[in-house]
Amino acid sequence: MLGPHAVLEALRAGRPLNKIWLAPGGRRPEYGEIVRLARENGVPVQLVVPAYLQRLAGSKRAQGVAAQAAPLAYATLEAILQRATERQEPPLVLALDQIEDPQNLGAVLRSAEATGVHGVVIPARRAAPATAAVARASAGALAHVPLARVGNLARTLEELGEAGLTVVGLAGEAETSLFSLSLVGPLVLVVGSEGRGLRRLVREKCHYLACLPRRGRVNSLNAAAAAAVALYEVLRQRYASENSP
Repeated sequence: MLGPHAVLEALRAGRPLNKIWLAPGGRRPEYGEIVRLARENGVPVQLVVPAYLQRLAGSKRAQGVAAQAAPLAYATLEAILQRATERQEPPLVLALDQIEDPQNLGAVLRSAEATGVHGVVIPARRAAPATAAVARASAGALAHVPLARVGNLARTLEELGEAGLTVVGLAGEAETSLFSLSLVGPLVLVVGSEGRGLRRLVREKCHYLACLPRRGRVNSLNAAAAAAVALYEVLRQRYASENSP
């Protein structure tokens, strides 16, 4: 795990860390907070020269901080739905189909955290796992958004549908606009990879297939951009519903 933002958010979220390496002389305001939280959580901090930190991380992008994180404990569907119950909010679950690029997954997690998603679901196969690269790309969001890894995504969508959630899949060729659907109730938003889209069995488990309206000439957005636009539409509708007279 590299960079002050990712390490700081992991500490704030209480994610287990085995050790933190810190290059002295850093002026980033996060450094003091990292040291304070590390002491509170009993995480050892070792001061090292920048060159050692770069060798340790195998990258020049450590920005003066690196941490060894314990393996991520994937969440369960039950825990994700319980999170919504505890917040007294209708469940909002994001399901990702065949998102294999760590940068895309990290960017999606960042949008998911910003828009109040209760949990993200990925398949065990043909999907980027939760790695240091994903944590880095998510700017710390991975520490705050429960991530579930399932063996059969289509079956999982079916189970969520049976639990009362409406399953909406993004599909560029769909005739229904996402903006025309009501997204304020219990919801699963399903996003596929750029180019391949949603697999057939996944599509069949969706109650609705919807597109993002566009007026330009580009055929489609990448997965991270599409997920961000769709999630902010969900947030917009929910905000309007909660604040309507």
